[in-house]
Amino acid sequence: MNFSSLDWGIVIAFFVISLGIGLWASRSSGKSANDFFLSGRNMPWWLLGVSMVATTFSADTPNLVTGLVRESGVAGNWGWWAFLVTGMLTVFVFARLWRRSEVLTDVEFYELRYSGKMATFLRGFRALYLGLIFNVLVMGSVSLAAVKFGEIMLGIPGWQILSVAGIITIIYSTIGGLKAVILTDFIQFILAMIGSIWACIYIVNLPEIGGLSNMLAHENVIDKISILPDMSDPNIWIPVLIVPLAVQWWASYYPGSEPGGGGYIAQRMFSAKDEKNAVGATLLYNIAHYAIRPWPWILIALASLIAFPELSDISDVFSISKDKIGHDIAYPAMLTKLPSGLLGLVAASIVAAFMSTMSTQLNLGASYMVNDFYQRFLKPDATEKQLVAAGRVFTVLTAFLGLGLGLLLTDASQAFNLLLLLGAGTGLIYILRWFWWRINATTEVVAMIASLIIATYFTFCNTAYESFSTPIDHSLESWQTLVIGAILTTIVWVIATYLTTPTDDETLINFYKKIKPGGPGWNEVIVKAKAQGVNLDRPKENLPLQIVSFMVGTIAVYSALFATGNWIYGNTTPAIICTVLAIGGAIFLTQTLIKQNAGEELK
Repeated sequence: MNFSSLDWGIVIAFFVISLGIGLWASRSSGKSANDFFLSGRNMPWWLLGVSMVATTFSADTPNLVTGLVRESGVAGNWGWWAFLVTGMLTVFVFARLWRRSEVLTDVEFYELRYSGKMATFLRGFRALYLGLIFNVLVMGSVSLAAVKFGEIMLGIPGWQILSVAGIITIIYSTIGGLKAVILTDFIQFILAMIGSIWACIYIVNLPEIGGLSNMLAHENVIDKISILPDMSDPNIWIPVLIVPLAVQWWASYYPGSEPGGGGYIAQRMFSAKDEKNAVGATLLYNIAHYAIRPWPWILIALASLIAFPELSDISDVFSISKDKIGHDIAYPAMLTKLPSGLLGLVAASIVAAFMSTMSTQLNLGASYMVNDFYQRFLKPDATEKQLVAAGRVFTVLTAFLGLGLGLLLTDASQAFNLLLLLGAGTGLIYILRWFWWRINATTEVVAMIASLIIATYFTFCNTAYESFSTPIDHSLESWQTLVIGAILTTIVWVIATYLTTPTDDETLINFYKKIKPGGPGWNEVIVKAKAQGVNLDRPKENLPLQIVSFMVGTIAVYSALFATGNWIYGNTTPAIICTVLAIGGAIFLTQTLIKQNAGEELK
């Protein structure tokens, strides 16, 4: 690989631009915690939507997709494609509710929705769990991808690329707050998309690949291109397709795809100008994330099966740590075939993807630590300047923890599977708590404990012994542990809900007044309020129409995803059918949104 002065110049120029944006944004970000963590709640939908997409375009995502394609074919992507379902539910049902709550973080929501000491404990615990443990695990996974990228593409030790990119990210995230993150996200996304598409076109047309038609017909590739798994073998289609669509999307809590919305998706919705912009942002995110972005990664992954059919073919060419060798490194390995100039652009785009995700996680984690732990429990009377200062301290602290973890992990799928398992069974609570008054703080605490115990058992204890020293591996497949974990956790928290004291009437009534959730799950609260002389207005939103919009939106985006794939594969008839479905869905959703917004267009 020849990483020229031109290539280094492009990467350095990107670093300079990112720092410049951070310095510019710092003029307003330090005024208050609201400005630092939510950019003054004045962001437009298109900028927020792009920021969401940029954040999910982390350095580890194309690596993860490449590993899935090489091991399970294109259909292996259903493990994350299934999260479109919860994403579209957030668009049409939860985005308005979240923006209406006017909280600073989704953890603050707990004391808006629940009451008593358990609600206070839950807020503090979730702040520490999400702000430190969960957040650091996510950043560790992203940092791992940066390590592999540095060792393969740049030919430098992983800790060096982490040091440079990490320090720059820390600087602009610390001084510029969320505004700097969102603005750099916009630049980073454009750069990342140009880089991935251009790289895909170049790589597919390399002499050794032979163009698109030859690649798709190659013996190493032809069995990998199907968008759907082999439906004749239940051992394949059940874990690859059915489990993600039937269980995973609602049962698991995963960054960017939390059931009911949450994390940095919720943070972006909080920072929107109004409810309409919150809806528009999440809709743009789901369309771009699932329908537009995946195919360049997929095609490069398929090409890697020709250039590097075995892992040994990669390890023979590149000097990379043995514990870092996996199918996910085939993506950066293919990028080394790019010419000077384009190589620098793509390298900058990968660094941009890393910095985008890291900066979001840093700001989000700091918001939990400051708003929901430091101010709530340690210094309730803290001034705005003290809160911003604390946010900057926590940003730096969690950055070093996440970067350090990246040097310890070995494979991108490790963190992915662990994150899914840790949250298995808790996701349904995050959906139902908006629409069923009976769910309380204890419900969530019990669910978290049950999920942790079950995940620990399946991860570390699921081994039987024939004798004291002779283990028998009875471990289950990852999809089986996910389903069993979700079922067991759900049973436990449902029982706990009925056995524990519900949230007090005053909190429930105030919550309903502010949020106005739809559906029959609040009828008992409405009756109690009326008996107390309080009339609760029913919400104006049409929940059945929102559900229909969610279903149509899901079908439309999947159709767009399949249409793109079938046009690439040259399958004209299914491509036309999917295109028509996507366009029809888009027309329906446009009319629905216009109706919901009372004829007003997004500003």
